[in-house]
Amino acid sequence: MLDQNLLRRDLPSVVKALSLRGLSFDAERFNRLESERKAAQTETEALQARRNALAKQIGQLKSRGEDASAVMAESQAIPEQLKQLEARLSAIQTEISDWLLTVPNLPHESVPEGLSEEDNVEVRRWLPPGMQADADGNPPALGFEVRDHVAVGEPLGLDFETARKLSGSRFMMLRSQVARLHRALAQFMLDLHTTKHGYQECYTPYIVNASTLMGTGQLPKFKDDMFWVTKGGDDDGEEDREELYLISTSEITLTASVRDSILPAEALPTRLTAHTPCFRSEAGSGGRDVRGMIRQHQFDKVEMVQIVHPEKSYEALEEMVGHAEAVLQALELPYRVVALCAGDMGFGAAKTYDLEVWLPAQNTWREISSVSNCEAFQARRMQARFRAGKGKPEYVHTLNGSGLAVGRTLVAVLENGQQADGSVVIPQALHPYMGGLEVLKAE
Repeated sequence: MLDQNLLRRDLPSVVKALSLRGLSFDAERFNRLESERKAAQTETEALQARRNALAKQIGQLKSRGEDASAVMAESQAIPEQLKQLEARLSAIQTEISDWLLTVPNLPHESVPEGLSEEDNVEVRRWLPPGMQADADGNPPALGFEVRDHVAVGEPLGLDFETARKLSGSRFMMLRSQVARLHRALAQFMLDLHTTKHGYQECYTPYIVNASTLMGTGQLPKFKDDMFWVTKGGDDDGEEDREELYLISTSEITLTASVRDSILPAEALPTRLTAHTPCFRSEAGSGGRDVRGMIRQHQFDKVEMVQIVHPEKSYEALEEMVGHAEAVLQALELPYRVVALCAGDMGFGAAKTYDLEVWLPAQNTWREISSVSNCEAFQARRMQARFRAGKGKPEYVHTLNGSGLAVGRTLVAVLENGQQADGSVVIPQALHPYMGGLEVLKAE
């Protein structure tokens, strides 16, 4: 959530920053609500002062033996007036808060301008040692007819037909060697982040309540992109029913673990990681990537989250990008790092880098990780703070990033490791996780 004090102090700069994201913020509406809030607050304070003055006057009249009935009558009417003002002030503040829950974060000053992925800026690219780039700076052609991950993976255990029978489109079932490779990737990522990068491994719930999603920013704006279930209710199944949601990323649970908390400054930075399934309804994604594993309703991801001191968050952002890069480099997968423009960033992000892996069958780079600094945007919604010594609590900064999306990494390994005979060379870093197996071949 945006800082209301900033809105009151420098509304034009907020309006300008949001316009970079393609959002027209209704400054007139905010000014009207703010004017009503101030008027109600001023009236409340005046009534409270009047109540105090009347109490003093009543005491003086009674001490002199004079009639205080008229003054007492006025004083007795004030509590009801204050109650009405409190309700009015609460309604105004609720309207402002509910509105701001739907407004995205402000882009950092270093974020490139632009409204679509066409305006994103490549920062760097990396090719495995010994690989010579082509004239466009991309990995060279494989030297034989390239097949996509579906054609490569199906003989090795990638089973979409059974998944469609069980659940419908955009689900997958993995068998045999491919299932083991998928598990190996997740284990390798977790081991790298916990032993080399200083993250604490967590196992988190896959189902969360609405308050958790409000805090991390998925609700109310992105409800249609979530899968949800209900629990409880009376005999008719209507009363006291609680709406619960399947997580779309473990960013939600890891970040929200500090909700309603005041951390000691020495607890920062807090680095957390988890491997979980992720569930996304992909509402509004149209017919994008309907073939294969690129865009699924259920997929696995190893997530990285950092909770840091505000002065350290941009240093942490670059560090987390490096942690995601380390996975790709260890797997010898060509990739590039892209700074997202203001209009292409996620709702809660102040700055985002995408890592895009090379997919030979598509002859292009595809997102495999997104690493974002949300600054205090989520912390303000969650009331996640820290305290240095005896000082006043301050909001932490939160960061999240994929380290990596396991399914997309599997896609990249299958496509980049494919051989002319249909086999797939397994990256050396995964050999210990595959029982020493170095090549996947159809059984």
